[in-house]
Amino acid sequence: MTNSQDEEYGIGYDCPPVSNMFDLVSTIAGGSMTAAKCLVLGMADVAINWCGGWHHAHRVGADGFCYVNDIVIAIEKLLKKFPKILYIDLDVHHGNGVQDAYSSSKSVFTLSFHKYEPGFYPGSGSINDIGSSKGKGYSCNFPLHELYSDDTIEYVFEKVFNSVYSYFNPDAIVVQCGADALARDPHGGAQLTTRGYCSCVRMVLDKRKPTMLLGGGGYKHTNAARLWTSITAMVAGIDIDDSIPEHDDWPIYGPDYMLTIEPTLAKDNNKKEYLDDCINKINGNFIKYSIEDNYCVMVIIELLCKTIHGSTQKKIFFIFFR
Repeated sequence: MTNSQDEEYGIGYDCPPVSNMFDLVSTIAGGSMTAAKCLVLGMADVAINWCGGWHHAHRVGADGFCYVNDIVIAIEKLLKKFPKILYIDLDVHHGNGVQDAYSSSKSVFTLSFHKYEPGFYPGSGSINDIGSSKGKGYSCNFPLHELYSDDTIEYVFEKVFNSVYSYFNPDAIVVQCGADALARDPHGGAQLTTRGYCSCVRMVLDKRKPTMLLGGGGYKHTNAARLWTSITAMVAGIDIDDSIPEHDDWPIYGPDYMLTIEPTLAKDNNKKEYLDDCINKINGNFIKYSIEDNYCVMVIIELLCKTIHGSTQKKIFFIFFR
């Protein structure tokens, strides 16, 4: 491609051209498509592609180190069998590419937990970012302050995930487990350990829905390997020793050579009051935009009242539980 074409399709800066680009994107997308196929055909209850999870790429081009959005491609394949897909993003960065792909859809609910600070990429994913058009209310973002910890992610994930699950009642779930929210990641600024990630994934697996697990960011590669190994072992029901066995790359896992990732001593900047305010606002959005499923139907009755100053409008909300 020419330089102008490179720029048009997002090649350059954070997505530099590489000689084997076609093979790269084919392998990444092909892995996630194969995982989706396994779920569609009932060959597995959980399908994993740790090389996938490239959530920033858009239909028009690459972005944010992501040359292809394998997640959207996989979800499209899943939709052929499963009418409603819940997408969950645990990467430290907002999953903007996936949300944008389904912002006007009621078939895919996108739920992202991410760091949201001035100047932090990609700059989207505020709590008011809830989708558009007929998909309004089918995107949910939990913007977290810097240095969010295991305690924080476990607290908010349990409350928000269970609310989303009850309202949306998905047929299948896709979870992006980007490892850059781990403590000491050079591009992260969060404080998670394998405990926080595994707790979230365990809550998802407890729903016993067809589930796809994908990788994503993770710029301290040894810690990304630690995380995805821990999640894989949990999914498989295997207890593994915390000591990393000797192998060709064993020296780079020093100085402790352990699977466990310890947080730093930095203080979590997320206060409980802030977290509860976000949770309440998210729950309010569910009611406001009347997500209808087998659990809850909201009927909005508008009463037009005449006053001496003219016409005013009042809304009364009725919630019926089946």
